[in-house]
Amino acid sequence: MKHELFSHVILTQDLPEAGLCRGDLATVVEQYPGAAGQESGYELEVFNAVGDTVAVVSVRESQVEAPRQDERLCVRQAAEVVG
Repeated sequence: MKHELFSHVILTQDLPEAGLCRGDLATVVEQYPGAAGQESGYELEVFNAVGDTVAVVSVRESQVEAPRQDERLCVRQAAEVVG
C-alpha cells in the first residue's frame, strides 16, 4: 500500500536505535520508490505529544501500516522505549 506524503502511519515493529516502538504514530515526509524487486521506502517524522520532532527515520514499506478506524491513540513515556 502506498502512503501519501504527510499522511499518518503506524510503525509495525520496534526501532530501538531511534527510541521508537511498534504502534508509534509517524508522518510520511518523503517517499522512496523501490528498485526492481525491492520494496518502497519512506522517510518518517515522529513527534512527541506537544508537537516537537523526536525522530526522523527511514523505513521499508513493510515497517508501516495505515491507521485503522478501530484503533485508539495513547501516550507513553519516552523512557518506556524497548531495546
